[in-house]
Amino acid sequence: MVDSKQSDLKALDEVVVRFAGDSGDGMQLTGDRFTNVSAILGNDLATFPNFPAEIRAPAGTVPGVSAFQVHIADYDILTPGDTPNVLVAMNPAALKANINDLEKGATLIVNSDNFDERSLSKAGYKTNPLTDGTLKEFKVYEVPITSLTLQATKELNVKPRDAERSKNFFALGLVSWMFSRPTEPTIAWIEKRYQSRPEVLQSNLAAFKAGYNFGETAEIFESRYEVPKAQLTKGTFTIITGNQALAWGLVTAAHLASMDLFLGSYPITPASDILHELAKLKNFGVKTFQAEDEIAAVGSALGAAYGGNLGVTTSSGPGLDLKEETIGLAVTLELPLIVVDVQRAGPSTGMPTKTEQADLLMALFGRHGEAPVAIVAPITPSDCFYVAIEAARIALTYRSPVIILTDAYLANGSEPFKVPDPQSFKPIDPHFATSPNSYDDAGAGRFYPYLRDEKTLIRQWAIPGTPGLEHRIGGLEKEDITGNVSYDPINHEHMVRLRQARVEKIVDSIEELQVDDPDGASVLVLGWGSTYGAIATAVRRLRLRGANVAHAQLRWINPLPKNLGELLTKYDSVIVPEINLGQLAFLLRGKFLKDIKSITKIQGVPFRSIEIENGILKILGDVK
Repeated sequence: MVDSKQSDLKALDEVVVRFAGDSGDGMQLTGDRFTNVSAILGNDLATFPNFPAEIRAPAGTVPGVSAFQVHIADYDILTPGDTPNVLVAMNPAALKANINDLEKGATLIVNSDNFDERSLSKAGYKTNPLTDGTLKEFKVYEVPITSLTLQATKELNVKPRDAERSKNFFALGLVSWMFSRPTEPTIAWIEKRYQSRPEVLQSNLAAFKAGYNFGETAEIFESRYEVPKAQLTKGTFTIITGNQALAWGLVTAAHLASMDLFLGSYPITPASDILHELAKLKNFGVKTFQAEDEIAAVGSALGAAYGGNLGVTTSSGPGLDLKEETIGLAVTLELPLIVVDVQRAGPSTGMPTKTEQADLLMALFGRHGEAPVAIVAPITPSDCFYVAIEAARIALTYRSPVIILTDAYLANGSEPFKVPDPQSFKPIDPHFATSPNSYDDAGAGRFYPYLRDEKTLIRQWAIPGTPGLEHRIGGLEKEDITGNVSYDPINHEHMVRLRQARVEKIVDSIEELQVDDPDGASVLVLGWGSTYGAIATAVRRLRLRGANVAHAQLRWINPLPKNLGELLTKYDSVIVPEINLGQLAFLLRGKFLKDIKSITKIQGVPFRSIEIENGILKILGDVK
């Protein structure tokens, strides 16, 4: 399509766009397509999908609103943005659910066709916000999106109900025009996606082109905008979500270890996409098993690990509850097992599609007995790829379960991912036992499953069926070296301390904590996991205001980096933002006897950087 208004373009260094409507309006798809074409243009970006927990929430109601926010920029960004600059609201409920997130002067594009009396009532409006003056602080564009979509598809002999479903593509076309997105990638995608359904293909194409042309010809918009491409490092990039990145990382790790990957999983929001992604990768030696419940899922993964596979199980908080007994079994068996917990808001069923970081203490202490496991938390969607490889390396090297604590924000969010050079990764050697590890005076060999490496304290891992390496396993306490059942109290304490010491040895294989502290600050903001982007952005802003603040982000929670204690003593104030009631702060206070300050949020949504910025200022007494 040729644009006749190039001279009217206004350059922006960034913009935050949010699409919102009923969960059946295709807002996730619309946001995903806008994200994809922005990536093709070379913008840096970050996304935040936000959808209802109910499978079929009542249409037109606030609980049924689905939204997708995307932040695009010509520079390196770290978050999907604090507030939208543009909100596309497909109905009154979408407006009501999102209006409080807008700042004065923001742009509103509303589907005016849906602001009838019935729709307003279902959303809880007593008067029409388009006419009662409540939107006077915003730049409002009323567009009859539904009727214009029906008009654009009228000649296609599509049923009106089916034609109306294309209105999300009208909205996509309009916003694509507004921000100078090329149309060719979207058209090509529609043609490929719906090639088996010609009537849907033609309807979506017509709606998309109609939306774009409406922006071009309606002459109601004050400006059209352009966000230049970002100066990213050279390489091959793709858009990736946290769940997808984690799946790819697990497959990569299995190949680095020359092992098959086995996933035992039970579907649960928001972890199910990992199962879906791995199920598509069977040609890479991946075996996926959708179990009947969470207990069967982790049991199958542990059994696969015993058999010489890279055993993985994925879940969310309620599933981790159920897996804990088997994780304890993996601890006493000293077998590698990767447990992925995509955290969500709880307790109980809680808010299944909303994010939280409240499983930290459960991951650390949620098993009976002294049952230490390694815990690592990725900090961005793309970091999930590298954390998966790191978790596998530690699990296989130290014969330990490793819990990966990601969350719904990372799992569903997306960002550009630079495809790494496969040759840049070091192989992972699982060091399978292939011969006896002890010989008697007559030269007869014997295999002792709990005979350990003196340096790492790891036991040997023998694949069942290896001749001469037959051994017994089970949940009862083991006798040191032989692995025989033992109820001896001295042996029990010895084994408990050995298992703890083995996990503590992991600290020798992880990097020391790096601190972003260019000016010798007296205040350290310490985060973990997905709070990285919001904290880093808040620290940038504070520095621009003259504040001297340092930032560090933990990935390893157990064991903690060996230099953490020393670092904490260097700062007068340590502030920990986290999406829980202060679990990491609680842990650090007890371990290092440091007065840790908390900034907490438990609303099912990630921190906005301004919230952390204001929280830091409040703690430091800089709020007037």
